[in-house]
Amino acid sequence: MASGRLKLYSYFRSSCSFRVRIALNLKGLKYEYKAVNLSKGEQHSPEFLKLNPIGYVPVLVDGDIVLSDSLAISLYLDEKYPQHPLLPSDLQRKAINLQAANIVSASIQPLQNIGVLKYIAEKVGQDEQLPWVQSHIGKGFAALEKLLKDYTGKYATGDEVLLADIFLAPQLRAAFNGFNLDKSEFPLLARLHEEYGQIPVFQDAMPENQPDTPSQSTA
Repeated sequence: MASGRLKLYSYFRSSCSFRVRIALNLKGLKYEYKAVNLSKGEQHSPEFLKLNPIGYVPVLVDGDIVLSDSLAISLYLDEKYPQHPLLPSDLQRKAINLQAANIVSASIQPLQNIGVLKYIAEKVGQDEQLPWVQSHIGKGFAALEKLLKDYTGKYATGDEVLLADIFLAPQLRAAFNGFNLDKSEFPLLARLHEEYGQIPVFQDAMPENQPDTPSQSTA
C-alpha cells in the first residue's frame, strides 16, 4: 500500500468515527475523508472488509499501516504525532483518562450501536429500543460522574482537552441530543457537554459538518 496522506474511513453519524475526527483535528493532522455509508451496508462490502474484517468504522490508513478501533487509533496517533498529547504525564490522570475512555467505548457505546438496536427491534419490539439505550447509558454515566468528580477542571480531567474528552464528547451528544437522557441527572457531564460544544476542533468534527452528511441533517 502506497504511503501518503492519512485516510480516515468514517460515517458522519458514527460516534466512534467522531472520536477519531476530534483526535486528528486536535493534532492538526490533515486527512482524506473516505465515507462508508453504514445505513446502506457499505461496511460489509468485500473492499471494506479487507481493511477491517469485523466491518466497523473508523479505519485509519497511514501509509502501510491500517488500523481500526477508535481507542487503538487514538493511541497510535498519540505515539506517532506527539503534538497536543492526548494523555497527561501524571500516571494517575493518565489511568483515569484510559478508564473513562474505556467506559464509553466498552460499556456504553456497543450497547447502543446500529446492530444491537436492530436486533432488539426485531426480537423484542421497536418500543423497547429507547428504554434499553437509556438504561445502559444511564448506568455508564452514573459511573462516569463518580469517576471524574475529583479530577475535573474545565474539562474531564483538568484544564486541557485529553483522551477522556474526545471519547466523552460524542457519547454525551448522542445521549442528550439523540436518546433524550435527562441532563439534570448528570450535572458534571452536562457541563462538559456544553464546554465541548464551544471548542472549534470539536465543532469541525461534528456529524453535521462531514462530507457525507445528508443535506439538512443535524444528526
